[in-house]
Amino acid sequence: MDYEFKKNTLDGTYHANFSMGHEAMGRWLVEDVAKDTELLAELYQQIAAVKNTQDEWKRSGKVMTLILSDQEVIVQENVLFENSEEEFEEDIHMYDDECISVCGLEDFETMLQSWEAFIRRF
Repeated sequence: MDYEFKKNTLDGTYHANFSMGHEAMGRWLVEDVAKDTELLAELYQQIAAVKNTQDEWKRSGKVMTLILSDQEVIVQENVLFENSEEEFEEDIHMYDDECISVCGLEDFETMLQSWEAFIRRF
């Protein structure tokens, strides 16, 4: 999983660009985590809690839901959890890579540490 963090110095917004297949992880960072260091501290605690266990931890944010387990981390749009009766036209498909991302727990923790260092620096 490759990523790059940027800050727009004109308007102060943060951007997280991730490699193909992990785009949802960047959206989750920018939209649900942003500069919330208390949330980051909670995430580190939950990562430690699920390591070497069969436990799972879930947190729904404004836009995305995070699911932590011993082996992997899943980030997906909240709308995917809703049971929608709506029918979509055949030519309209959700771009899955922007809706869901999966990575290993250790890679996720490393990425969070990089994000925290980035937002503290800027």
